[in-house]
Amino acid sequence: MRKIKLKIIFLIVAILITAAFVMSKIKGKNLDSEIIREVNPTIGTIQVLISTTGTVLPKNRLEIKPPVSGRIESIEVKEGEQVKDGQTLAWMSSTERAALLDAAEGQGEETLKYWKETYKGIPLLSPIDGEVIVATTQPGQTVTTADAVIVLSDELIVRAEVDETDIGKIKVGQNANITLDAYQDQKIKASVEHIYYESETVNNVTIYKVDLKPEKVPSFFRSGMNATVDFITESKDHILIIPVEAVRKEKGKSFVLVRQESSKNPSKTEVDLGITDDKNVEVISGVNEKDRILITTKKYVLPNGAAGTNPFLPFRNKKK
Repeated sequence: MRKIKLKIIFLIVAILITAAFVMSKIKGKNLDSEIIREVNPTIGTIQVLISTTGTVLPKNRLEIKPPVSGRIESIEVKEGEQVKDGQTLAWMSSTERAALLDAAEGQGEETLKYWKETYKGIPLLSPIDGEVIVATTQPGQTVTTADAVIVLSDELIVRAEVDETDIGKIKVGQNANITLDAYQDQKIKASVEHIYYESETVNNVTIYKVDLKPEKVPSFFRSGMNATVDFITESKDHILIIPVEAVRKEKGKSFVLVRQESSKNPSKTEVDLGITDDKNVEVISGVNEKDRILITTKKYVLPNGAAGTNPFLPFRNKKK
């Protein structure tokens, strides 16, 4: 019995020693290797953006409601149509006229025609120049003074929601780019038209609404469409730029590694930087377009055969 216990203890000790040896070999081989990439500074553009979401909405939404209760006789316009101030949008009959016409219809065409000319219908007129965005009411439908028969819009805008931490960077007249979720390959230029003074709380976040006016409203704009809005807070053209990952920070200063023709070792060169868009950064001084800048990144390399092995299994002699 004592011999069996000694054998078990010896076996456990042997397994632990083997495991420690294997793990030390793995750690020794898991060294970081560097990947070196070489780039040249280029002339380009940097835009500093504030991104948020927005919705396409009418700037002024005008509902055309009947002056009296009655019945719609005809709709003279359709959705998407441009209308002028004073244009007839629809014809309707008051409740009394509708009842009279229904009674006259049973007495023949001549009687019906007489009462239609004697008792005129009520026109619903457009009070503005605009676009029809809702025209779903059908002829024959009964309506009240609370029902919107036609809905007009003078123009479509985009209303964005800006976080209170960013609202201080937004100014009236500031340029922005709008991208609709439905047309992501189309960028629409716009400018800030109005910043609302009263805040709102959305999901426990304080936001301010901002209205943007497109330079030109595309034909595919529809009220209610969702959009991504990029406010341009800073923009510079024809400047010298390098990737952000090429810059190293030391004691509050910025450096890049520049390859030297006369030496194998790169030169650590101090640079003066400007604006950045998180991908590229402006170089004010320190390097030029002819310099070759090195970018080093570390790559973790797994040891050969490390994956799928169990250090507690006995090793077998490999045949050469």
